[in-house]
Amino acid sequence: MYKINSIQTLDNPKFIKPVLISYSFMGVIRKWEAVVTHDSVAILLWHKQKDTFVIVKQLRATVLNKNQSDGMMYELCAGIVDKPTSLEQIAKEEVLEECGYDIALESLRKISSFYTNVGISGTHQTLYYAECDDSMKINEGGGLEEEDIEVVYISTKDAKEFMFNERYQKTTGVMLAFYWFFDNINQTR
Repeated sequence: MYKINSIQTLDNPKFIKPVLISYSFMGVIRKWEAVVTHDSVAILLWHKQKDTFVIVKQLRATVLNKNQSDGMMYELCAGIVDKPTSLEQIAKEEVLEECGYDIALESLRKISSFYTNVGISGTHQTLYYAECDDSMKINEGGGLEEEDIEVVYISTKDAKEFMFNERYQKTTGVMLAFYWFFDNINQTR
């Protein structure tokens, strides 16, 4: 089982940079503590043959720190933008790494982009949609060695109940993406 062992201040963080932002508003100088982070991509993956959403369940230490009995989160497949390549290429690589499906680059459909974590980092995320089937399954997924990722299939018929069932800790991105699917894709089926 997971548990928090300690929390310490980082002197040289690898993925984030704590900053103090000084800005002016109506002639008054104000300050805000923030964290500079990488932007990200997220992918709503739908399995055509199984009629399911393919999402991931993974440990998030920040959630474990808040809820010490359960740090596991249900999320869209996602990854940070940390290399000089297209967002679509990063999205394709994340789907293969986390979920095990090799989707075609041109099959990615941009849903939208928006800012997340606006109170602390203002990270920009681009959300994509892609479909997969069994022929695209290359490996079991699971992410990198230091990640603890489980591939989860949520049936389309159970997705609305899943969205609001608080027993499942999930990100707002999952809920937004499911809504988008029901408004844009599911109507045509």
